[in-house]
Amino acid sequence: MHNGKQMAVERAAPAAPAAERVWRVLHARPRTEKKLAEYCRLRHIEHYLPLRAETKVYQRRKVTVLKPLFPGYLFAAFDAERRADVLKTNLVAQILETKNQQQLLCELDQVRRALSVNPTLGACPLLEPGRRVRFSRGPFEGLEGTVATVRGRTRVLLHVEMIGQALVVEADAALLETM
Repeated sequence: MHNGKQMAVERAAPAAPAAERVWRVLHARPRTEKKLAEYCRLRHIEHYLPLRAETKVYQRRKVTVLKPLFPGYLFAAFDAERRADVLKTNLVAQILETKNQQQLLCELDQVRRALSVNPTLGACPLLEPGRRVRFSRGPFEGLEGTVATVRGRTRVLLHVEMIGQALVVEADAALLETM
């Protein structure tokens, strides 16, 4: 289930040949990712739930908890027959089909390797140029703009459309939420 700091890919005796099993992204109902991972483990469904270690202080005691790196998402490989079973759990809001299996597996391997080096890493929204974002906290909280790359660095442009100008703000990705 987990090897100290993070959830590992569960490898069980597959119910279907590997050629028929396809990796999919399961969009889980709120706060059910670990229950869904346990369901997959019990049903011998290969899955991956990347977890990050987060330390909190409760009444002068440090407690480390494992939280999903990507809240609301679990990755699983199963055939068409298992699809209905997974949906019947009432833990899955939606199943997202993967267009490029090899790319997904490569990206998940990168996530696994990075978490094995530093289990406290956190996720942030993908900030590609042109994406609308809002500052969720910090001194610019509530301001909205567009992501741009200026001199090789990611910045947020605060537009003044009427005059065709923008203010450039350098921002930490952790302070931004996508719109």
